[in-house]
Amino acid sequence: MNLTEKSPENVKFMIEQITAKLKMVNVSAIDASQYNEDCYEDLHDIYTMVMKRESFSPNEMQAIVEELGNLRN
Repeated sequence: MNLTEKSPENVKFMIEQITAKLKMVNVSAIDASQYNEDCYEDLHDIYTMVMKRESFSPNEMQAIVEELGNLRN
């Protein structure tokens, strides 16, 4: 998958991967359809950071979720 291209499919993929990596219970709270291509670079940055890390503190997880919330339409 080429994540350098802005597309709804890539947005959906990154959101799914982030929620899986964070082991989020309520994944419906972060729906890929709520994001558009305007926030693609920020979303990609979050995705890259999350995928590089092995674990997250509760505070880090909260900050990531809040940032994802800020990027929604």
